[in-house]
Amino acid sequence: MSKRQTSKYKINRRLGVNLWGRPKSPVNKREYGPGQHGQRRRKPSDFGTQLMAKQKLKGYYGNIGEKQFRRYYAEAVRRRGDTGENLVEILERRLDALVYRAKFVPTVFAARQFVNHGHIQVNGKRVTIPSYQLRDGDEVQIKAKSRELPLVLDAVQSVERDVPDYISVDYNQMKAQFVRGPKLADVPYPVQMEPNLVTEYYSR
Repeated sequence: MSKRQTSKYKINRRLGVNLWGRPKSPVNKREYGPGQHGQRRRKPSDFGTQLMAKQKLKGYYGNIGEKQFRRYYAEAVRRRGDTGENLVEILERRLDALVYRAKFVPTVFAARQFVNHGHIQVNGKRVTIPSYQLRDGDEVQIKAKSRELPLVLDAVQSVERDVPDYISVDYNQMKAQFVRGPKLADVPYPVQMEPNLVTEYYSR
C-alpha cells in the first residue's frame, strides 16, 4: 500500500491542476485549493513556482517521498546531459511507471500496489519493488494468475490514455518492453511539467 494516507485528489486540488488527466478529478469542477482559504489567489514567488514544479513531478509518480526524490535528482546531476531531462528519464524507468504507462492498471497508485503485491515479473523474475529501475530491453509481464483480475481487464480496455512509443505492449501475453529512455517531449503528461524549474529549486 502507498504510505500516503490522504486522498490522491487532494494533490490535484492543492496544485490546482488535473495532474493525471482523469475525468473524475475535482479540479474539473473546482480549480481552487481545498479548505476555507482555498479560493485566495496570490501571485507565486520564484521559489513558489519552483516548489510547485517539484510537487507536480513528485505527485504525478505517486507522491514520491522527498528523500527518494532528492536521490533521483542527485543521480540526474551526476549523469551527462541536461539534468531535467535526466530526471524525467529516471522517473520513467521506475517499474510502477511502466506498469501504469502500459495500461495494466488505471492509476499510478494502483501500479505501486500491484507491484508490491507480487503481480509483476521482470525478465521472468518476480519483482516487488515499485522503484526498481528498468534498463533498455527489459521485459515486464503480469503473472499468469493475475491477468484476469477485473482491475487489469478494465484498465487494458480503457481509452483514457495511450501507450507512449518508448514502451511496446503485447496484450495477448500481458507483456511490455521498456524500449528506450524517453526525453521530456516523449512523455505524455496531461499537464505541463517543468523539470528545469525543479533543477533551479535544488540549485538554490
